[in-house]
Amino acid sequence: MKVAVTGATGLVGQFIVAGLLDNGHDVVALGRAPSSHGGSHRPWRLGETAPLQDCEALVHAAFAHVPGRYRGGEGEDPDGFLRANLEGTLRLFKEARGRRIVFLSSRAVYDGLPAGTPLTEDLPLSPDSLYGQVKLQAEGALARLGGGVSLRATGVYGPPAPGQRHKWADLFDAFARGEAIAPACGTEVHGADLAQAVALLLGAPAGAYNCSDLLLDRRALLERWSLLAGAKGVLPAASGKAPNVMDCTRLRVLGWKPRGEAALDDALRTMARAV
Repeated sequence: MKVAVTGATGLVGQFIVAGLLDNGHDVVALGRAPSSHGGSHRPWRLGETAPLQDCEALVHAAFAHVPGRYRGGEGEDPDGFLRANLEGTLRLFKEARGRRIVFLSSRAVYDGLPAGTPLTEDLPLSPDSLYGQVKLQAEGALARLGGGVSLRATGVYGPPAPGQRHKWADLFDAFARGEAIAPACGTEVHGADLAQAVALLLGAPAGAYNCSDLLLDRRALLERWSLLAGAKGVLPAASGKAPNVMDCTRLRVLGWKPRGEAALDDALRTMARAV
């Protein structure tokens, strides 16, 4: 299948491109630059007319935000954030009508739900972050067009593409410098496992799908990193607050099999070798 991918050179998009190519798809990267993983390239920016000719499917992973921030990614320009991400996405969906569409949404659509809520795709939602609101409104627009799927992804980790820094690079640098690090706990999925989900969803029934794997405490992560990379820093206390866990049954029924702690250790070993 010939698949157009927006955000193909981003921290998440690069995993999607690699996974689709590994699954035998013909990938067209829509963006400012070609993907380092291969495929072809067509120049494009969010909000412009998309060059989708001869593409049978679209994976939309592009998102404009303040560097390093998703929630709060609007910075001091919420209107510009909405124009780029919501209006640009709605235009793209209309242009892609008739093709298979996979939209990279976010667990941020569940923002504001009470602690202890199992996160299933059928919950009534009213996210309390602008980021989550934009993702949810885009999901709704795609559903009204019919035939698309929204992948509600948690935090995505993994070795970076050439020239990029991975999502924990700043954290690991601070740890190596001996800085005090605040406790935290989050949910994570390896980028390659997310890419596997995208490939499955190209042929799946329309709707929303949760994508998450590990519940990872920052202390446990840094203990692993210290062992593998030889970094000696001050470990934070274990977090006393865990996020709500996403139920991924809908995705697993399709055959999705994330690799859990084995994927985490493989990624950390790769990152350690690059230090």
